[in-house]
Amino acid sequence: MVTAPPASGPVPQPFLHDLVSCVKAPTVALSGADGQIRAAGAQGVLSHDRRVLSELRADVDGHEPEPAGHGLRGAGHAHFTGIVRHLGDPGADPTVRLERRRFARADGIAERLELVNNARVPIAATVRLHVAADFAAADAIKQDGAQGGGRPPSSSGPGVVAWDGGELRTALTAPGAAVEPHDTGAALSWTVELAPRSSWTVDVDVTTAFADGPPANAFGPADGAGWDAVAVTGRSDLARLTERSVDDLSALALTDPLDPSDTFLAAGSPWFFTLFGRDSLWAARFTLPLGTGAARGTLRTLARRQGRRHDPATAEAPGKILHEVRIPDAGSWLPPVYFGTVDATALWICLLHDAWRWGLPAADVAELLDPLEAALRWLTTDADSDGDGFLEYVDTSGRGLANQGWKDSGDSIQYPDGTIAEPPIALSEAQAYAHEAALAGAALLDAFQRPGAEPLREWAAALRERFAARFWVSDEKGRFPAIALDGSKRPVDTVTSNLGHLLGTGLLGPDEAAVVADRLGRPDLDAGYGLRTMSADAAGFNPLGYHAGSIWPHDTAIAVRGLTADGFPGVAASLAAGLLRVAPDFAYRLPELFAGTDARAGEPVLAYPAACRPQAWSAATVIALLQAALGLTADVPAGTLRVAPDPAFAAWFPLRVEGLRVAGHPLAVAVDAAGNADVHTSAPLRVETTA
Repeated sequence: MVTAPPASGPVPQPFLHDLVSCVKAPTVALSGADGQIRAAGAQGVLSHDRRVLSELRADVDGHEPEPAGHGLRGAGHAHFTGIVRHLGDPGADPTVRLERRRFARADGIAERLELVNNARVPIAATVRLHVAADFAAADAIKQDGAQGGGRPPSSSGPGVVAWDGGELRTALTAPGAAVEPHDTGAALSWTVELAPRSSWTVDVDVTTAFADGPPANAFGPADGAGWDAVAVTGRSDLARLTERSVDDLSALALTDPLDPSDTFLAAGSPWFFTLFGRDSLWAARFTLPLGTGAARGTLRTLARRQGRRHDPATAEAPGKILHEVRIPDAGSWLPPVYFGTVDATALWICLLHDAWRWGLPAADVAELLDPLEAALRWLTTDADSDGDGFLEYVDTSGRGLANQGWKDSGDSIQYPDGTIAEPPIALSEAQAYAHEAALAGAALLDAFQRPGAEPLREWAAALRERFAARFWVSDEKGRFPAIALDGSKRPVDTVTSNLGHLLGTGLLGPDEAAVVADRLGRPDLDAGYGLRTMSADAAGFNPLGYHAGSIWPHDTAIAVRGLTADGFPGVAASLAAGLLRVAPDFAYRLPELFAGTDARAGEPVLAYPAACRPQAWSAATVIALLQAALGLTADVPAGTLRVAPDPAFAAWFPLRVEGLRVAGHPLAVAVDAAGNADVHTSAPLRVETTA
């Protein structure tokens, strides 16, 4: 997602891929692999879109420990080991080390330093911590690191340092430390004497808080996402990816201050600890097999902020679901509540429908029927600004996003020769989401005895016909739907991953879906590591292009969902296998995106260096993949649960998944090596299994 206006030249975003990230929303600690938080790049402790600590660097007698290893013990827990080479026994073997254990909290971090002496001789040393806070805004950091130096502490004393950042304040406590404040921070020190085979420990605590209480749009911490523990038995890579991903999702959970019982998933770390319509909706949709709680909280939190009026400055319109929310004056160039998204409204409707199918209580659905009807009115009226029968977008303010689909970078909608399409833009997947949403809305209106279902079905059928007439194009490999229509209603005939978003929505007929599935399975899109955002045959293809050739795990997962729904499990399994292939390269924490290199040609997995990790919809991807492999679908209103493992996923079996939920009841599914399913649930549903 884009959070800065287009630049005229290269933007030196700070790299994130080589940093260790400890997360507990809305806080993240970003350090080097040695555990040091240096005044460099994006490193620091960030909370509420500010860098509340810009340095936390340890040394022993002026020597920084040399890294020997580190590990992420959980989403918010990291352990670092550094060798202190100038102390201890003579000889080559290291005998003194500094251990650091870091724990992220919603209001800061806790850090335990332990100097360990395994030598045969006593040692004496001075342990120091160099600390600073600069309160740089997240958007400024994202552009170039925004390293302007720390500021002097507002107060200090033995074992205590505090900074006044205006709206936010930071306090650091370090028992027993001598404190030397200076113009850009402070140095804390301890004189340590250790006998042989002994250790010294100190606990350092960093807390941040608003000076006058949380401002508008500051979302609160959540105690997890409300799911059961999820356990996968079978392939170790799948088990490890699931464990890390579910832990990360819980760490990204936030609550709505207008109703703290409502939990949703923040879009991602470190820049997006907030509510994003599209991202939070997809993450909640992917994770429905874990329970409907996150879906309920996401739907309700967005409904409270649903558009009420027409405002070109914020792109608000009655019934429209927002794009993102930010704390005022936190450095974002977009309005604090911004509605510049063409697809979030349809996705909100689809999530409500899918959550109902997975067992969201009828009373919860009923409370959202008025927002549903408002969203459907926007979908069938204001979303089509020029009356041509398609949903399109254009930034009339001159200060918003130029592109308002999920591919929101400036060059994401381009012709095969690299020419950028001119707005207004009618995205192919926006039409697909709208078609699905109209049918989903009609089903809900019927089920809850509200009028208006039949006009929605007629509208969807007409959209389907218009799409077939206007979006299909051809190249030397055959027919396919264009990514978009430009402002002149000319098809933008580039082969892209957007094709995958059309499947499973009902927009395509069976023969059309088969053509799309075939294109998705070709090597110009299926890189062997997942689905490329743009065909490698296009002139604008760049494996490190943000939306022009990279691979986004959530994008691949959407294609996998659609392929399995429309009956093309072979292509789905190939794409899913690509994501499993890269998971170890990212320590089983799938990033926002990575390079679209060619696995078949032996090209290596490459990070997109500025990619966020963890990212909610990337972390949620593994649940969507498991659902596809299990062939798991629910229709609680109809009283059925279906499990239909497909032989295309045979490499994933035997497989057992525990910790799922349907209709509020526990669900466990096991598939043996032959593909036979065994289902256990207390939900009052008819279970259908197909091998």
